[in-house]
Amino acid sequence: MARLTPITSKNQVAAKDHAIVDAIVKSRGALQGPFTMFLHCPELAERVAHLGAFVRFEGSLDMRVRVLAAMTVARELDAVYVWGAQTGGARRLGVPETTIAAIRDKHARGLPPDDAQIVEFTQQLIRKHRVDDTTAKAVRRRFGDDGLIQLTGVIGYYSMLAMTVNACELEAAPGAEVLQV
Repeated sequence: MARLTPITSKNQVAAKDHAIVDAIVKSRGALQGPFTMFLHCPELAERVAHLGAFVRFEGSLDMRVRVLAAMTVARELDAVYVWGAQTGGARRLGVPETTIAAIRDKHARGLPPDDAQIVEFTQQLIRKHRVDDTTAKAVRRRFGDDGLIQLTGVIGYYSMLAMTVNACELEAAPGAEVLQV
């Protein structure tokens, strides 16, 4: 059970913050997941939603790259809610079960090289707080400087979501895959 009462209605926040709730609902379709926690601090929720809109919908990285990085962050940080949300998205994008299983098992062995590159970059950044030169150069060759920064931003954004859902003990959404931690 979540440590904080999930905010699922604008009636749960001050009237001055109703526009923030409306904007989040408009961009995401509903109040759910981490935003039910972020709204305990509406200004932060608004800023996170703005960043998330770019990271999730507006950046130039392929959606598969984003979901692989997000899933890897979720697994590395044992974020149950984020894992469930991302595995559902990965399956809709056609990510094979073998790839999902490898990330769940915290490795990149046997993955297609392009997928392994994203998983390894993310794992290095989360585990070591750095990325080795070989991996960084390969990501720059593939995506350019802008893409390297966008990928790092995706990892940072999903790390923030993971930390929030973990601090608040937010469980996986109904029907989502539950990560065993």
